[in-house]
Amino acid sequence: MIRVLIADDQEMVREGLTVILGAQSDIEVIATAADGIEAVASTLALLPDVVLMDIRMPGMDGIEATRAIVAGTDAARIVVLTTFDADDYVLAALRAGASGFLVKDTPRQQLLAAVRSAAEGNVQLPADVVSRLLETIGLSSPDVVRDEVAQRVTPRELDVLRCLATGANNAEIAQTLFITEATVKTHVAHLQDKLQARDRVQLVILAHRSGLHDAVTRPRD
Repeated sequence: MIRVLIADDQEMVREGLTVILGAQSDIEVIATAADGIEAVASTLALLPDVVLMDIRMPGMDGIEATRAIVAGTDAARIVVLTTFDADDYVLAALRAGASGFLVKDTPRQQLLAAVRSAAEGNVQLPADVVSRLLETIGLSSPDVVRDEVAQRVTPRELDVLRCLATGANNAEIAQTLFITEATVKTHVAHLQDKLQARDRVQLVILAHRSGLHDAVTRPRD
């Protein structure tokens, strides 16, 4: 069962999301919050699998709330909610530790898929968002970082990391490397563990800082 906490200052949004998510047999809405302070307190107390976090809330906004939650626990995956996908606040939330974002008018099936994906640590980010995020963080000593990464992962995991850097999802990585999606998930999990990355977003950032986004190696036997 995927346990979800919804944080949004609009009661209608909280109620609507609760109805949609609560109707699923594998998802349970365990709490809602009307502001960032309440979201942080509830998340640290209840440890949901996924937090749907509005960015613009009174008191403590979603960015500060995300930063506080990430500092307090690594149990929850935070997906920020926004009205516009070009919102600069989205990038700030991702830098604070959010795992992805959703536009508030996302169709029901995409919302459900995103929540389930987030629970598995596999939230996808559109390529344009990744590009904007990377522009804000810049690249630092790519040769040094690349050498350090190469020493800690296997050649096949390095292939997967290069693919992640391009914004590819699991199915696309599997097709590129001629492996199964289950194998991709295993490699991603190993990468997160070895590189101490909280989620897929951090792996993408690390790959770009390492200069691994320039090319994808040919499949290995």
